[in-house]
Amino acid sequence: MVGGALEGNMEYVLFLGPLMQLAMDCPWSFTDGMRVAFDPWFWMLCLSDMRWLRNQVVAPLTEELVFRACMLPMLVPCAGPSTAIFTCPLFFGVAHFHHVIELLRFRQGTLSGIFLSAVFQFSYTAVFGAYTAFIFIRTGHLMGPVLCHSFCNYMGFPAISTALEHPHRLTVLSSYLLGVVLFLLFLFPFTDPSYYGLPTPVCTLASFPSALCLS
Repeated sequence: MVGGALEGNMEYVLFLGPLMQLAMDCPWSFTDGMRVAFDPWFWMLCLSDMRWLRNQVVAPLTEELVFRACMLPMLVPCAGPSTAIFTCPLFFGVAHFHHVIELLRFRQGTLSGIFLSAVFQFSYTAVFGAYTAFIFIRTGHLMGPVLCHSFCNYMGFPAISTALEHPHRLTVLSSYLLGVVLFLLFLFPFTDPSYYGLPTPVCTLASFPSALCLS
C-alpha cells in the first residue's frame, strides 16, 4: 500500500503542469470535486462505461501483468535489470501497433500521418514502459505500475501546445518544468527498495548485482 502511494505521488509530481492547467481551466471548486469523488452514482456510471473500464482498469492491470510481472522476470536473468528496463518496453510499444491497423482499415488520415502517429505512440509507450519497468524492478510490486498506468491513461499526453497558448502561460509552463525537475529528484528516493523489502523479488533473479536494486 505504501508503494502504491509513493509511486502515485511520483505521477502527480510529473504531471504537475497538466494538473495545474486543468485546475486553472476547470470551473469546479475543490468542494465540487470532492463531492463528485465520493458520489456512488458517479462511480456506478464509470463502472458501466466499457471504455472507462478498459482504459482505467482492464488495460492497466492486464498490460502491466504481462509486460512487467511476467516478462521482466524472464529478461532480468539473461540481460540484467538495467538492460531489461529498456528491452521490455520495446515489446510493449510494438503491442500498440494494432491502432495503426485500425486507422488504415478505416482510412482515418493519410498514410504519412498514420505513420508519424505510430512512431510517436511507439516512442511514448516505450518511455512509459521503461518507467513502469523501473518501478517494478525497484519495488518488486505490481500495484505501483498499475496505478501509474491507469493515471497516465486518464491524463493522456500533456497538451503542451495548449499550454503555450494559455492566458497564464508562465505559470503553467513553470509548473511543467518544476514537475519534471521534482520527478527526477525524487525518482530514486521514492522508489528506494528498503521501503518495500530488500532485496526485491525481481532483483534476486539477476545473475550479477545492479545499482537499481540497491537503496
